[in-house]
Amino acid sequence: MLKKAWLVTRAMGNIATFIGSLISRSVWLRTRRIRHQLSSPSSFSKHAKNEQRNIVVVGASMAGYHTAKSIAESILPGSPYRVVVVEPHDHFHFTWVLPRFSVVEGHEYKAFIPYGPLLRQIPNGVLKWIRGRAIRITKDNVYLSSGEEIPYEFLVVATGVGATDVLPSRVDADDKEEGISKLKDIQGKIKKANSLVVVGGGAAGVELATDAKSHYPEKTVTLVHSRDNVMNRFGPKLQKAAMDGLKNLGIDVITNDRLMREDKERGVVILKSGREVKCDFLAHCAGQKPNSSLIAELSPKSITVTGHILVKPTMQIDDDSLPNVYVCGDVAETKTPNPNSRTAAAQAMIATDNIILAIDGQEPTNKYKQQWLEGSIKLTLGLDKSVIHMEDFNGTELLFTAKEKDLALMSRGAWKRMGATPFQDEAEDLRRFLVEA
Repeated sequence: MLKKAWLVTRAMGNIATFIGSLISRSVWLRTRRIRHQLSSPSSFSKHAKNEQRNIVVVGASMAGYHTAKSIAESILPGSPYRVVVVEPHDHFHFTWVLPRFSVVEGHEYKAFIPYGPLLRQIPNGVLKWIRGRAIRITKDNVYLSSGEEIPYEFLVVATGVGATDVLPSRVDADDKEEGISKLKDIQGKIKKANSLVVVGGGAAGVELATDAKSHYPEKTVTLVHSRDNVMNRFGPKLQKAAMDGLKNLGIDVITNDRLMREDKERGVVILKSGREVKCDFLAHCAGQKPNSSLIAELSPKSITVTGHILVKPTMQIDDDSLPNVYVCGDVAETKTPNPNSRTAAAQAMIATDNIILAIDGQEPTNKYKQQWLEGSIKLTLGLDKSVIHMEDFNGTELLFTAKEKDLALMSRGAWKRMGATPFQDEAEDLRRFLVEA
């Protein structure tokens, strides 16, 4: 009990420290702008207008989007720098709700938050948004599938994980309308199926299985996981809560086994153990791979065996020959046990501030250090139940159960945090920055 009380106290302290850091950062950026306004002829005047210097951000999920916004807001008047975002999606994908919206009908459009509203305060000329796909990176340029070549002074790689994954983990579509169609398609398949098999006992697999069984209690749902326990990356309290939630709903949980193949003609899946499980619909939720292929050619020694990109605490790539290349978000290897959107946002802030320092001719000295509170997770266990789990680096856990009343979960709050009006598609706000590749 004392450990838990101490954990709560530390959590409050971490929140207070975070608020303090935001205030300190705001003062720093404001002071920087005031000094620039009071200075005599701009230090940027020596740069000809045609010497525009690009800060290219590849990927606009959580880390990339916030990095691009924060850097663009920090560019001083007269500066030769501008931010160039390269992103194939036409909307921000709120991936946390995808398992739910793969089951429940009528909310699928809420998973696609418009880019643009968060950028309303950015002046013209400092941000260029290219809707396209990067296919190659060199020490000086980013190459797009369209054939376009973009030179860069600084580069931020925020390509995330799971680009080749499909629902319920990721939407394998760049257009919102196609994404909505794919969500409706999987909803229909789950609705039609009598027996569902979910492969993978991480968060997406547990949430999809429990949502499906909760929404369609008459269906047979089986979850197959290769480890001893579901949610194995987390502490035992969450593992037990997840397993209890699955079994209380009547889901058949098979652990220490793997999918070998699916026999659609016979309507079964065959596991490594030889066991056959009846299956009308198969969902793959067995983990995601980092999207690090763009760096593999540029700096192969920076790629780990898991496919993540090694970085320094400053969020610079761990390659001294590339001091102007930064990596943040899920694709970065920072020894973070359970990376999530909070981790991505924290890393984005470090990368942003170090690039600002470098622009000002200073050394990038800010360092990312994971806070244990970043690893907290909210896990749904059916349509009306969830658990919130926190765990420090010493293994002390806190677990809270909650009732869920909103089928759309935290969509409304996510839209607001992205500057958008729930649930109005304000994609037009991006048009003044947008360039089709």
